Amino acid sequence: MRSTKLGGRAGPIPSPNIWHWPQLYEIENRAQDVDGVVFETLAELADWRGRDVLDVGCGAGFHLPRFAEAARSVVGVEPHLPLVAAARERVEGWASVSVLLGSAEAVPLPDGSIDVVHARTAYFFGPGCGPGIRESMRVLRPGGVLAIVDLDATVAPYGTWMRADLPHYDPVAVESFFAAQGFAMRRVRTRWEFEDREALQSVLGIEFSARTATRAFAEVTGLGLEVGYRIHTRSAPSGLIL
Repeated sequence: MRSTKLGGRAGPIPSPNIWHWPQLYEIENRAQDVDGVVFETLAELADWRGRDVLDVGCGAGFHLPRFAEAARSVVGVEPHLPLVAAARERVEGWASVSVLLGSAEAVPLPDGSIDVVHARTAYFFGPGCGPGIRESMRVLRPGGVLAIVDLDATVAPYGTWMRADLPHYDPVAVESFFAAQGFAMRRVRTRWEFEDREALQSVLGIEFSARTATRAFAEVTGLGLEVGYRIHTRSAPSGLIL
């Protein structure tokens, strides 16, 4: 749950998993959505082929090459310097990709310069994300799309563990927040698959409290689990509003 990172409150909020355990988060990224459901849905809702893409809170740049395969250009923005360095190393040699130091509330790009803004597991607390949303809308061209991909806490088992650690988290209130901000929503279910039980246990250990991680590890009998996501999308106005 690196989702506390770009909350829009007093600047970037440290993301305890990837900031403190980048090697384990890399294992998590490789295990997530092994069937590619999220990207398949994103391609439908926010097609980035031949377009300019911004990945807000790009972390170590795991998703940048995927966008770069079809996009005209890709910019990753990340507030944590060690992750900026890791992302730049990952995309070295990709002429169409750059990584900049910045935050959701202060994107170092001009107005109207981007077609698709992607933010994954960065906004799931809803209220408080307004400044980041406004900044994304600023950099979007008319007709561009902001796509926010977040964990769906209503889907077990991952959502159950998530709510156990965050008892005050209200999925309905978060979804209502995004709806009030003019976002459409699509729910998707994905499969996470790990190479071995050790990798699974390590990832659960950076995502949850010790108590919840122990419970989660015991409840997963194999190497895979189902994880739900919400994909919120909002388009920038494409013409004059009279």
